[in-house]
Amino acid sequence: MNHSASWRSRLLYYGQWLLPGHLLTNLAGALALSRVAWFKNLSIRLFIRRFKVDLDEAMYRDPGQYQSFNAFFTRTLKPGARSQDSDPRALIAPCDGEITAAGTLGEGLLIQAKGYKYPLGALLAGDDGEVQGFLGGEYLTIYLAPRDYHRVHMPLAGRLLLTRHIPGRLFSVHPESVAAVPNIYTRNERLYCRFALPQSDHQWGLVLVGALLVAGLETIWAGRCQPARRIACRERFAPAVTLQRGMEMARFNYGSTVILLIPPGTVRWRGGLEPGRRLRTGEALGWLNA
Repeated sequence: MNHSASWRSRLLYYGQWLLPGHLLTNLAGALALSRVAWFKNLSIRLFIRRFKVDLDEAMYRDPGQYQSFNAFFTRTLKPGARSQDSDPRALIAPCDGEITAAGTLGEGLLIQAKGYKYPLGALLAGDDGEVQGFLGGEYLTIYLAPRDYHRVHMPLAGRLLLTRHIPGRLFSVHPESVAAVPNIYTRNERLYCRFALPQSDHQWGLVLVGALLVAGLETIWAGRCQPARRIACRERFAPAVTLQRGMEMARFNYGSTVILLIPPGTVRWRGGLEPGRRLRTGEALGWLNA
């Protein structure tokens, strides 16, 4: 527990230990999939009002056009709503959201929040082989707030080498929780994906972190990942899956976090990528080195 955390954060910390996270998440998932018209329309309207959701870029602006709350939450955008950087060597933002941490992996540690660091090995389920490939590289942590667009896109082209579904708890990843709960990203259920750049030795990784009320996440190659209990990690090698930069690769069924992992010497980053910076899917974060 971060001793400098506010009393509100302390309550969030201790309260979440007592919550039946998976039970609440399963219930939320069932309600989010309901197609009862009055219920899903009311839920969507209340959510829009509570989180000030802007639907100007959405494919559909009328709540009645969504079959369920989940369909609204994972909504698609109108064509052209996100412009992808035209430079073929650009590394682009994989999602809308706010940068909460960024830095180097010289010692294999990532910043979670002020006063907290956590080991990359724990994030990747204790796999030293995976960690070695990223030591000396960089990471970028992006928080997707409830109002954000919740589809995740490829920041670089890639051939899928590994997916690993890592079981865990379901703490909220709201910034107040992140500031209060140590090792929150290594405690939460998550999905780790490692890709190789086409016709290159360079590899990169993406960690999709689940959270309280995240009723599963979906990848385009495996469909929905059901919430995992404390069982062994589920791992799958899938060398036949190749996706181009900017293509959708996954979606969250509620707000959560994406952690981008880049090996050393791979990318020249642009300036200004600091905590608090808002990102939009498709904007350039940096450029591949030759």
